[in-house]
Amino acid sequence: MPDSSTDHWHDPALPFVEARRACHSRACYKAHSHPTFSIGAVDAGFSHFRGAGHGSQRLCPGTLVLVPAHRVHACNPEPNSAWSYQMLHLDAEWLRRLRSECGLAEEHLDAPARISAEPALYRQFCQLIEVLFASVSALEKETALITFLGDGAWSHCAALDMAPAADRAALNIDLNDLADEQLAQLTLAELAGMAGLDRYGLIRAFRRATGLTPHAWLLNARVNRARQLLRHGCELAEVAYRLGFADQSHFQRVFKTHAGTTPGLYRRTR
Repeated sequence: MPDSSTDHWHDPALPFVEARRACHSRACYKAHSHPTFSIGAVDAGFSHFRGAGHGSQRLCPGTLVLVPAHRVHACNPEPNSAWSYQMLHLDAEWLRRLRSECGLAEEHLDAPARISAEPALYRQFCQLIEVLFASVSALEKETALITFLGDGAWSHCAALDMAPAADRAALNIDLNDLADEQLAQLTLAELAGMAGLDRYGLIRAFRRATGLTPHAWLLNARVNRARQLLRHGCELAEVAYRLGFADQSHFQRVFKTHAGTTPGLYRRTR
């Protein structure tokens, strides 16, 4: 059986992008979301993609999935099998400005996840990932990234169904202004108040729009905040403490089920 491996790339000179590639992976992820626009490609094996509002979509090699920021999703290999894939994460505001600069239509907050089976787009994506991982200048990497994004329009790709807009609108809760300790200690009543709902209404809205409980959604938000802290070089123990995890081991387990890697490896590749 081939050995599994996972590589990560991000560079302080290009803080708006990071990439990951995994070979022969059997790791499974919980439903989660990113504050970034994400593009994933299946290189080998088969997987199943789930996003809020629709069932499972089987992905074959050569398939790309484009997931808007904050869209809850999960993509895992078929049972008892491995797969290989590549991921690209783009800062949502940076991407919005770039699309405007390129004269492309702006992606709406309610834009659906999309799937492409176009061989040419898959090849272009693979070439971009190769450049990002290569030992070349930041200028060359940024040029390749902007060329790919400027050339590729994904509005024609097959769109996946979503949860009703009314349910999604109820969850537009901005956590960015909360300190780490506040994010760690939010109660159900406080979260419901931020959404303008009662506690039961909040639970129902989360279930319909994301398939997650409020606790799972907050846990995902804490992992995303942890990514930011780790990229800035914070120690694992400090991140675990600031974000309210029981201990460093608990933090590592939760982070890996959401991010597909350990926080230590994620921090070392900054």
